[in-house]
This record gives sequence, structure tokens and C-alpha cells, in this order.
Amino acid sequence: MKLYRLPPLFLQSLFWAPTRIILKIFTDFEVRGISNVQNLPRGVIFVSNHQSELDPILITASLPFLSHHFPMFYTSREKSFYIKSGWRQIFYGGLFFKMWGAYPVRVGLRDYGDSLVCHAEIIKDGGSVCIFPEGKRTVDNKIGPVKGGAAYLSYVTKAPIVPVKIEGVWRTSPKDFFWRKRKCRITIGQPIFPDEIFFGKSMLFLGVPDDDCVLATRRVMDEVISL
Repeated sequence: MKLYRLPPLFLQSLFWAPTRIILKIFTDFEVRGISNVQNLPRGVIFVSNHQSELDPILITASLPFLSHHFPMFYTSREKSFYIKSGWRQIFYGGLFFKMWGAYPVRVGLRDYGDSLVCHAEIIKDGGSVCIFPEGKRTVDNKIGPVKGGAAYLSYVTKAPIVPVKIEGVWRTSPKDFFWRKRKCRITIGQPIFPDEIFFGKSMLFLGVPDDDCVLATRRVMDEVISL
């Protein structure tokens, strides 16, 4: 196993049991569709809606302990993006993010190949990557505009996309949590392959407008909505 995989594997495994216990006690945690990923090979792209800051932890907690899809890697913004984020700047975008498996996307390059080069290599190396295509948490509990990086990664790596729907944690208050007023449900859909969202297109999306990748990612998010 390559060294860069060890810190996120350790942390995600360490937090798995406490997270599951807490979620079961306070949110009646439920995972549906886990059989859809059990037989998939390594190197999968998980695509999910984004309800809360805890979503990356919820995604890993939804998988079996020491699943062969561990460790999970994520896309994030660079550390400078969080400078004015209060206490979050201590953890977000820096060493802790990388130790958890979140690697920054190089923004502003207008080229998926340059922006996501690190994540493409992770997938080709057999790692799983989780992406929230909206790029930020929902403000109205609905899925908004998406970016096309998830579909691009699927296209260049030939990795399947697994749609994931998170429900029940949007705007959860401490009162909701401790009084067990919410039910957190994670639904994992069937894998989607590149030719199912690009309809057999053979061009490589580098240095061109990203409309096709955005449209393809939107098709995946439509699957998320339908779960």
C-alpha cells in the first residue's frame, strides 16, 4: 500500500465505529443499497448531494468497516479559500484535510485535466473518490447547479460512478440531534458507467467548454434525486 493512503485509512477506520454508534443512537441511522458497491472493484467515484459539513464522514460511515473502497478520497478547495471561515480555517484545506483524504482541486485553470490531475491518479491507483458536484452545501435542501468534474474523472479513468443520496441532516440543530428528531438515511444507487452518461462520445474533454461534462454530471445527479 502506498504511503499517501495510510493517514486517511487510519483516520477513517478510527472514526468509523464511534460515528456509527452516535448516528444509530441519535438519528436512527439507516443505509440502503450497500449491495450495489460490495462487488465493485477498487477505483470508484462516489457522487453525492451535499446537505451538511458532516457529509464526508457520513459517506465513509455508510460503508462496511474496512471496506475495500477505503480509504475514501475527496475534492476540496485550497487552504486560502477558508482563511475567513472562522474556526474552520484551522482544519479546512490544510494538513487535517489531507490526512482525512481531501485533496484540493486547482481552480481557475478551465481545464479538468490540470484541475483534477491528483484525483485522476488516485482513481487509476485503485482509490475511491467522493465528489459533491454542487461544490457547496445546499441552501434550500434541493440540488442546485453542478460542476462537471465527476463525469470528467469517470470518462478519463473509465471508473464507474456510484450515486449516493444523503437525507435527514440538512440544518440539523443540536436540539434535533440530541432529542433524536431526525432520521439520517444514506441511499446508495447502482453504478453508472461513462458510456451511460456520455452516450458513447469519444472526444476527450480537455481545453474545451465543459458543457458536456456538466450535462453528464447532471444526469448522475438526476439519479441521486430519484433514489
